[in-house]
Amino acid sequence: MIKTEDLRTAVNDALKYIKKNKDVIDAEVFASWNDLITIRLNYTSDIPCNGVHEPKSIQSYGLGILATFKRGNRIEVGFGSVTNDLTKEGVLDALAKAKRNMVYDPDFKTLPEPIDKPSLKNYHDKSVMKISGEDTVDLGWTALDGALKALNDRGHRKSIIIGGDVTILREKMAIKTTKGIDDFDETTSLTANITVMIENKNVKGTGWSMGTHLKTFKPEAAGIEAAESAMRTIGGRKIKSGRHNVIFGNQPLTDIASNVLMPSLNLASVNASNTPFLGMLGQEIASRNLNIYDDGAIKGKIGSKKITCEGIPTGRTDLIKNGTLVGFLSNNYYAKKFKNNLYNPIPRNGFRYSTNDRDYRNKTGISPTNVIIEGNKETTRDSLLKQVNNGVYIGRIWYTYAINGLAMGDFTSTIIADSFSIKDGKIASPLKPNTIRINTNIKHIFNNIIGISKKKRSTLVWGSGEVVIAPEIAVSNVQLDNIAGFLG
Repeated sequence: MIKTEDLRTAVNDALKYIKKNKDVIDAEVFASWNDLITIRLNYTSDIPCNGVHEPKSIQSYGLGILATFKRGNRIEVGFGSVTNDLTKEGVLDALAKAKRNMVYDPDFKTLPEPIDKPSLKNYHDKSVMKISGEDTVDLGWTALDGALKALNDRGHRKSIIIGGDVTILREKMAIKTTKGIDDFDETTSLTANITVMIENKNVKGTGWSMGTHLKTFKPEAAGIEAAESAMRTIGGRKIKSGRHNVIFGNQPLTDIASNVLMPSLNLASVNASNTPFLGMLGQEIASRNLNIYDDGAIKGKIGSKKITCEGIPTGRTDLIKNGTLVGFLSNNYYAKKFKNNLYNPIPRNGFRYSTNDRDYRNKTGISPTNVIIEGNKETTRDSLLKQVNNGVYIGRIWYTYAINGLAMGDFTSTIIADSFSIKDGKIASPLKPNTIRINTNIKHIFNNIIGISKKKRSTLVWGSGEVVIAPEIAVSNVQLDNIAGFLG
């Protein structure tokens, strides 16, 4: 494990070397160490298996340099990185790559400058940083045991498949620039995402848990939730195609937000004219009951960081307020490009994310942190059910993606688990998994909100870096299409 002090020393020394190059105008040095630990579950009741199937760890560390160079009468920008090397030779190698890669970019204004002080300090868990391999694997067994006990208590011992994973992410980074930024960050997060299938009943259930500290992380609860969810949906039925009033649960709302909404609410999409909200800043785009904002400085949430990968303190960015579009997520590059007399975006979402999270090999992109969805008037689930009266409760979807291009706002997704019909304001019969597809538009969803629940849950979908603190929302006239007719 690389120490944070070593990363800070590396970026400090690197900047000294770089300043000796007369053709360098400004430079940003970023160093990181990441460890992504995955405990894969693969339990099959009817086939010999290991249960906890594939413990693995992927570590990486290195250094990246973004620099501006003087070439003739113009300024050019270049980026280079080096892996597993924090020495002077590594710095010179990364700088040489940056020089080879430099290009003229008329939209580049300047590197980020300090703007305020971070609100988060010492928020990571030292015990996660020091966790042993044995204790890590035990977390996987805990999740599996929770699911199996819940199933066995109800008499389900055969035709069972339990999958999913427990992951631990440990991050360290340091950044120093010629503009005066000099800071570091350490992050820990733990997640459990469990799926339980009872094959002879044609059902699937899901459960999850997440936290930044071991003491608040409950993998067993994720296993129990997945098993109970599967058992609740035994005897599922199909429904007719058509427009239905629906309630989107925490996971479906998160899936839609992560795959359709949030990509539409960042300035990179605006720059590419690839958003359904192009030219709509300051206009009403949703129900007046809806508020959405991003806040990377909420203590205890796994999307939180002390600083961005540009060294800017994280914080709140309002996106939709009382149904009106009031802002976009941004990094320094796009904040500078789109700044004008009426709009001054703060670059609180500049991150270098990859599959290993903060990655020295990447230039800064734009990524959400903790996305909060809430209503001005919020209610209970029971009240939402009564408002819908007859419709569908959607508990889990997957393969959510934009169709006809992100700018159109159209998207599709398949209902795969945890879902029910609603009759006379109450949860009724379960829905058969993988037989119903959602075909709708993001503008339709947010302009036809019936109600928003007060109770929210931190939710993370596979492959996304952000967390959505998601309520349940009721929406009118959502198109649901019957598919997979061969399933009966």
